[in-house]
Amino acid sequence: MPGEEVRSRQDVLRLPAFALFWSAATLRAFGGSIAGVAFQVLIVSVIDATPVQISVLSALGVAPYLFFGLVIGALMDRWRRQRTLVLTSIGRAVVLAVIPVLLLSGTLGFWSLAGVVLALGVLTLFADSAAQPLLPRIVPREALVMANARLGQSQTVAETAGPALGGTLLNLVGAPLLFAFDAVINAIAALLQWRIAVVEPRPEPRAPGRHVGHEIAEGMRYTYGHRTLRPLALSVHTWFLGNSIVATAFAVFVLRELGLPPWAFGIALACGAVGGFTGAVIAPAIGRRFGAGRAILLGRALVVIPWVVLALAPLTHRSGVGVVLAVVAAAQFVYGLSMGIEDANDIAYRQSVAPDGIQGRMNSTIRTVNRVVFFFGALLTGVLMTFLGYQPTLAVGAVIFAVAAVIVLVSPLRRARHDDPPDTSE
Repeated sequence: MPGEEVRSRQDVLRLPAFALFWSAATLRAFGGSIAGVAFQVLIVSVIDATPVQISVLSALGVAPYLFFGLVIGALMDRWRRQRTLVLTSIGRAVVLAVIPVLLLSGTLGFWSLAGVVLALGVLTLFADSAAQPLLPRIVPREALVMANARLGQSQTVAETAGPALGGTLLNLVGAPLLFAFDAVINAIAALLQWRIAVVEPRPEPRAPGRHVGHEIAEGMRYTYGHRTLRPLALSVHTWFLGNSIVATAFAVFVLRELGLPPWAFGIALACGAVGGFTGAVIAPAIGRRFGAGRAILLGRALVVIPWVVLALAPLTHRSGVGVVLAVVAAAQFVYGLSMGIEDANDIAYRQSVAPDGIQGRMNSTIRTVNRVVFFFGALLTGVLMTFLGYQPTLAVGAVIFAVAAVIVLVSPLRRARHDDPPDTSE
């Protein structure tokens, strides 16, 4: 924990360590949101991926969690989390720099892009495993909601400008320069993360006969045996299943089925970012007024609405760009709003209720199962899109989102608050 106190919840950016952490995250979000548009266009238009190939690429981004997620989470309770963040940012810069080379040499295809996605997935696993448990070491417990909200706000500000700018720049300068820019952004983020001053105490030596498997099992028992973390985990796992379906189907539905041009697709994504920013701004107040559980429930319930609308709206490529853009942009706004409200409250509650010595394992347990669910959900989406069509596939995602909300509604998590006493038992 930092040695200085935050005088108010609004003061969190005055902590030098968090300011550097936040700056690096913001830069990476900005670069990623610009390059993200190019990624979607590459997948759908440049390599002309089939629905099954699109689902495979979505799944590859989370495949590392299948094999290494729990192990890396356990190691984050023993490794230096700051150093891990720095190394992963450097690695992302190198991998992203490979994409312009593949594009300019004419060798970018499905398999080479799959290799890039897989490498970025491995690096994201390490980065996520380090970032969430590092934050409680640089921010006081009472400021965690605001810190996570600040991260969400800055990310959505970047995403608001990024997709629209990315769609425009993609037409003006091409994909190679966009990916080169994102590589530079990650190199700068690594420098900022390297400058974070944080005390990371050495863990206690393992007892004789105790190995990483014991620590993984301990983290799983803690997470799924906890009165409120258990329903939180089950709800977010279900949410990830729904999100894997809609996230995989969304781009191909609006770009291919509805004929939305890249510039309009970028604007729609930017509206989602505006919704996310709005949600992140009001998230701390909602969490304080209604409690963490009800704030999470609100976000889980809101996310159902946009996908029901897209599943039922009578839209085709003949509806016109203006009509399609209006409906898709509004849906993306509500989608972003729901995530902005729940993310800050969800993550902050996890960080405040669990002791530091199990943060890495608790977060990795939830995150790994999330990605495993996403992996199989993305593969399932290819089958759903092929046999049911795009809109029925989105309807399936909406139903699953509703189940995630019901889990919170009927569990003790609904009454949880951020100022509940932390559970120090492991």
